[in-house]
Amino acid sequence: MPTPSTLHGRLDGAVAQLTPGYFALVMATGIVSIGMRTNGWVAASLALLVIAGVSYVVLVVLNAVRAVRHRAHLAGDFADPARAFGFFTFVAATCVLGSRVSQEQGFHLVAVVLLVVASIAWILFGYTVPWTAVLGDRKAPPIRTANGTWFIWAVASQSVAVLAATLEVELEAWRPALALLAVFSWSVGTFLYCAVGVFVGVRMLAAPFRPQDLTPPYWVAMGATAITVVAGARIVQMADAPMVDATRGLIAGAAVFFWAFGTWLIPPLVIAGWWRHGRHRIPFRYDATLWSIIFPLGMYGVGSQFLGDVDGLPIVHAIGVAESWVAVVAWTATFAWMLVNLWREVLRSPGDRGREAAYDVPVRAR
Repeated sequence: MPTPSTLHGRLDGAVAQLTPGYFALVMATGIVSIGMRTNGWVAASLALLVIAGVSYVVLVVLNAVRAVRHRAHLAGDFADPARAFGFFTFVAATCVLGSRVSQEQGFHLVAVVLLVVASIAWILFGYTVPWTAVLGDRKAPPIRTANGTWFIWAVASQSVAVLAATLEVELEAWRPALALLAVFSWSVGTFLYCAVGVFVGVRMLAAPFRPQDLTPPYWVAMGATAITVVAGARIVQMADAPMVDATRGLIAGAAVFFWAFGTWLIPPLVIAGWWRHGRHRIPFRYDATLWSIIFPLGMYGVGSQFLGDVDGLPIVHAIGVAESWVAVVAWTATFAWMLVNLWREVLRSPGDRGREAAYDVPVRAR
């Protein structure tokens, strides 16, 4: 398809092709902001919070425009198992942003509104996406469609638990309801992680698995364990409530289990990246799914610090601090790459590209 000559046409084309998983940008920025604030870098954390907030608003507007102007593309995403579970990034992004906003004095009401929006979206997507993407169309066996994006369903559930548990400490009047929501969504998210892990594992063993199939969202398998740790640590720290008292010990133990498993997953994921790009020479280009790597890195750092503090594990805390800085470096590189890609693919006119190509040809010929 030729590139539109006008800026409006290129922008409209970009909106039509917008992936529902682009809210992972907000997830990654928000968790890195939380990590920076946890480590005392308040100014950097606030800057990242602003970027996360602006990105969230822009993406909400773009998706609204897409729903109006490109309904066929939107419906196609809901029916595509490789993209449909990306809609859960909206839930996770809303909750991560709410968790960061709640750390600022006077913004608890904003965080509550974000929790309400995320909870409604979590329920709606939870009962529609699996049906439209997997169960409603049997052109292929459902198990063959399982992929790394499915783990975002579990991440969305745990993100609701994190925000509910964070607000439970601050809002005494709503404590019983928030405690119930936190434990309920944590339990659902834990079950979903185990179920999706089985589906993805069987898919990798039962069907041919090519390097092209090993996309960045497989890192969410680690990110889901990390946010389960954060949610568990937050629940353990919650004020006394019947639901909390009944499950505190179980959730505290499960948090350690998920941290250990998430740590174990990191080397295989790194090796898988080398297998895809080094061994099989698949080009490493910017793609929106790269944010699915940054978010797990940031969440693992924050989760390790929270777990280390709650359980008195200084080594785990130190690992989290180091990982947080890895996430900052990775976020900075990916954000810069995103801006360059936006300029090259959308904002720059085709004429500029043609002139650059014409200039490069004789240089290579010489």
